Amino acid sequence: MPEVKSILREVLPKQGQLYMEDVPTMVLCKPKLLPLKSVTLEKLEKMQMEAQEAVKQQELALKEQVQQAPS
Repeated sequence: MPEVKSILREVLPKQGQLYMEDVPTMVLCKPKLLPLKSVTLEKLEKMQMEAQEAVKQQELALKEQVQQAPS
């Protein structure tokens, strides 16, 4: 890359005090990968699915009993 020359030139005083202002800058760090779902949320979803499956099985069992009873 070609060097860009500064329009402003640096001037150092021959008398007096010289100080430098420290300006805070952003420091970029590695991104942290976070799970899309937490472990607790996954457990809750699993429990909900199991409960839904149990309800479906109970409904099927009831339907079978109702179908067998009248005949």
